[in-house]
Amino acid sequence: MDSRFTPSHRGGSGSPLVCLHGFTDTWRTWELVLPELERHHEVLAPTLAGHAGGPPAGDPISLDQLVDAAERAMDDAGFETAHIVGNSLGGFVSLQLASRGRARTVVTLAPAGGWPEDDPMAAEGLDRHVALQELARGAAPHADRIVASEEGRRRASLYTTVRFEHIPPELLAHQIRGAAACDAALPLLDHLRRERYCLDAAKITCPVRILWGTEDKILPWPRAAVRYREKWLPNADWIELEGVGHSPQLDVPLETAQLILGFIAF
Repeated sequence: MDSRFTPSHRGGSGSPLVCLHGFTDTWRTWELVLPELERHHEVLAPTLAGHAGGPPAGDPISLDQLVDAAERAMDDAGFETAHIVGNSLGGFVSLQLASRGRARTVVTLAPAGGWPEDDPMAAEGLDRHVALQELARGAAPHADRIVASEEGRRRASLYTTVRFEHIPPELLAHQIRGAAACDAALPLLDHLRRERYCLDAAKITCPVRILWGTEDKILPWPRAAVRYREKWLPNADWIELEGVGHSPQLDVPLETAQLILGFIAF
């Protein structure tokens, strides 16, 4: 186990803000935006259940367990409600927390779960994640050597960002090892083959902003956003990020921080 895998990060001062990472990632995906966010807010960034450093996931695993664990992290921090930001899987979890009345506002970055009904690309995406998990486990022992070159850093961030040059190599190595150490990865993918994402959007009463990069390789825009745009959250504040990948907090951290802060300030 990498000693740098920790359950959460907490810092800053101001109204509470919770940041939730994506599938197989850790809380450290937010490192490039934390300095700006923490100038204005007390930030809690927990690692999701079953992910490297996070609390254990139940057996059998379910999406509700991840939401329950995130809610317990808020309880432990003394946050009855908070502004919530989430990327990918964490974006879906953030919206589930909003449906439970725990969010003051939500900013989601390419939230998972928006594929149209019976879209074959959804199943293809699950297959891709299985292949990426196998690659991560093979690469983890060599992570430092991989990120030592520009080509290696490009490969390590290919599915998350368009702009990668500014991302610290150590963070990319951490993400490779974190993905390899994610115990929940394969069980959660199996669960998602049997049960689709389901969101009771009618219970979400707080303001919601959704950011989506037009170059997202994991959840391609706009196809992977259909259920959010047409069924669940058509009246959300939608922003397309031209030329940005799946994880804007890594790809364009300054712009992402500004889009978060500008929305939750109201």
